[in-house]
Amino acid sequence: MRPRKGVHVASLVGSPEDEPSRPNLRLRVVGITVLLLFGVLVLRLWTLQVLDAKSFAAAVTRNQVRVVSVAAPRGEIVDRNNKVLVTNVPEQEILLSRAAAVLHPSIVGLVAALVGQSPTQVKNSVGNNRYSPYEPVPVATGVPASTVQFLQTHQSQYPGVSVETLTQRTYPLGGTAATHVLGFVGDISAAFLKANPNAGYTQGSQVGQSGVEQQYEAYLRGVTGRQALSVDAGGTVVGTLSRTAPQLGDTVVLNIDAGLQQAVENDLAAQIYTDHHTPDLVDGGRIPPAINGAAIVLNPGNGQVLALASYPTFDLNQWVGGISTANFAALQATGAENNYAIQGQYTPGSTFKLVTATAALQDGVISANQYYNDTLTFKVPNCTGGTCTFHDDPGDGGGEVNLPLALTVSSDSYFYNLGALFWEGRGTYGTDGIQNVAAQYGEGQITGIDLPAEGRGRVDSQTERQKLHAAAPGAFPNTTWYTGDNVEMAFGQGATALTPIEQAVSYATFANGGTRYAPQVASAVVSPTTGKVVQSYSPLVTGHVNLPPAIFDPILQGLEGVIANPKGTGAADFVGFPASWNLAGKTGTASNQAGLEPNSWFVAFGPNPNPQYLVLAVIDQGGYGAQAAAPLVRSIFNYIVANPLSPVKLPPTTNTTPPGG
Repeated sequence: MRPRKGVHVASLVGSPEDEPSRPNLRLRVVGITVLLLFGVLVLRLWTLQVLDAKSFAAAVTRNQVRVVSVAAPRGEIVDRNNKVLVTNVPEQEILLSRAAAVLHPSIVGLVAALVGQSPTQVKNSVGNNRYSPYEPVPVATGVPASTVQFLQTHQSQYPGVSVETLTQRTYPLGGTAATHVLGFVGDISAAFLKANPNAGYTQGSQVGQSGVEQQYEAYLRGVTGRQALSVDAGGTVVGTLSRTAPQLGDTVVLNIDAGLQQAVENDLAAQIYTDHHTPDLVDGGRIPPAINGAAIVLNPGNGQVLALASYPTFDLNQWVGGISTANFAALQATGAENNYAIQGQYTPGSTFKLVTATAALQDGVISANQYYNDTLTFKVPNCTGGTCTFHDDPGDGGGEVNLPLALTVSSDSYFYNLGALFWEGRGTYGTDGIQNVAAQYGEGQITGIDLPAEGRGRVDSQTERQKLHAAAPGAFPNTTWYTGDNVEMAFGQGATALTPIEQAVSYATFANGGTRYAPQVASAVVSPTTGKVVQSYSPLVTGHVNLPPAIFDPILQGLEGVIANPKGTGAADFVGFPASWNLAGKTGTASNQAGLEPNSWFVAFGPNPNPQYLVLAVIDQGGYGAQAAAPLVRSIFNYIVANPLSPVKLPPTTNTTPPGG
């Protein structure tokens, strides 16, 4: 057999001598590779220099420039006559650089000695994270001019220490005028800062905390300035690149009259003092505690708040620069921080009879001239348990009374009877007719006054009792509702509790013929530099009560009799008052828990038939309405008669330049 021939690689590939040379192919491969690599490099450079140029430039800028906010001076608050109630005063502030405190530790002790603080206090200020790390930290505010002058002449000994002019709130009429209306400013909270991330606030901002300062914060705060600072790699500020001056806040013009406001506050405090030192002769000679109170003056024709006072009160100057722990504790202990005019809840007593009288005439439960025999005692029909017999207040005359006279002499028995008649279903609109009319007057509802933290009162009913029981079973164990409960509710007792502003709005609604207005503290917002009105506030209608002459006239007759009729419960307090004013009013003596003095109420409006003023006063545990609240209302009307109010005047243009602007 013949052997198979093997296959060798050499037989498949030619020798170099036999194969042609291919240098061009190799060059092409190498060239393409180089071109690809070069293209990638060019693309990357183009991306860095074109597409990402702005972001990298911004990153570099961020490493070199820090933009910080410059607080704007707050706008002024003025009364209806352009009298300044709140403005600003420049103060000197000493600041210390954090970087200087690190580089020169001894500066902390020097600054402490300079401003009269301990080194620990200065260290705490420097470490306070409320302030930007790129700004000097405030160490002392309100520094005397002598200290500033000393620092300026010895600047080399205090590296990193600087002086800056800022503004603080000041009160030309004193810090106790219109305290609860104006409110105060304080350090911004973390929650507020988080809720307003794009408003220009910083951790060191001051914002309105109560009153008009809080309600109109958006206008009063002004426009924050900006300052571009140059910093080195370590974050130390080395210079200022640019500065945009802050803009002064707008001026808020109030409907309040400063003179009337101060008179109301003084009269309220004086009456509470007198009441607290005068035995209640009707109630066994006890001294009323008179623990707090409120007084309100409204224009019933448009809802303007002309004065609003709450007692006890405090000094707004305590809050300037931050309130001390001791002062804050004292405020809480006395309840002075509460605005009782819009937050206090008081049993209304006989002042609630306006609602019951209106409901009775609207629903046809009784006619205005139908007489009822007031025997000073009322027995609840078909009563088998609980309170079955109600008595009139001591001193009530009794006898035959119709609706106007029942209001004039404040006949309790007459209104006991109305409460029972409603519960029997005598009214056109069912057993809850009184509560329905109370809602029309705005009682038990938020009035919408332009002040923060307004409280809401309540009008007693089975539904309301069930709500109270669900929230606090121990305090409100009773959820039932019987005829006796309706009787109590009809004359303002039981679980009914109203805020003074609610009751003022209710009577103002009646006084103007049935239009309910939201109470308005502010009249307008004006630019301090241009004089232009930024925002104006027109009367705001929130509801209506149907008061045709057949309903309005007999009720007005009864309320006028309270003051003009010798039998009226407020007549003795208005002896000698100008008859031309033809005031109408109502006393209220509202029982509290057993052993406590009643709440004292009085409300009056006039001159009728076109009333321009409504005055309401209430004193917690002040005794009878004619003893405490009525004399207070008389004093306030005395001031009004002697000092009638003028229309609102808008402030003129000013050329106020913010400090450093």
